[in-house]
Amino acid sequence: MKVILLEDVKDLGQRGKVVEVKPGYGRNYLLPRGLAIPATPQNLRQLENRLRAAGQRADRELGEARRVAAALEGRTVRIAARAGEGGRLFGSVTKMDIAEALEAATGHAIDRRKIDLEESLKSLGPHRVAVRLHPEVTVEVTVDVVPAEG
Repeated sequence: MKVILLEDVKDLGQRGKVVEVKPGYGRNYLLPRGLAIPATPQNLRQLENRLRAAGQRADRELGEARRVAAALEGRTVRIAARAGEGGRLFGSVTKMDIAEALEAATGHAIDRRKIDLEESLKSLGPHRVAVRLHPEVTVEVTVDVVPAEG
């Protein structure tokens, strides 16, 4: 029995793959649990259409990520924070603060989860921060933490 997997199934295959299984396994386990559907010609055509659409969406997302990376490349953003003696911040500069500063500077909304920051910035001065826009596109920006006025 040939089935199209709707979910990743351990030791069988990944989502979207057409696999050959024993009829009892397909009929009694995969189909009732919604892990697979029969590989009929109609379902195979739908799978091809879904895969084609996913490929086009992935190409579009990669193009958008490259466009945003070009706007961010070599960019320096300033973030004002309250600091005490020795350049130590009273609080910290978080991913959210960096995302807001990048959006204000470039006009592109950057998701805070795409900013690679081991821990929040807790000192004044420039810091190199990686922004992972796409699995294939990463850009580094400089975050300059300056003392807040007043």
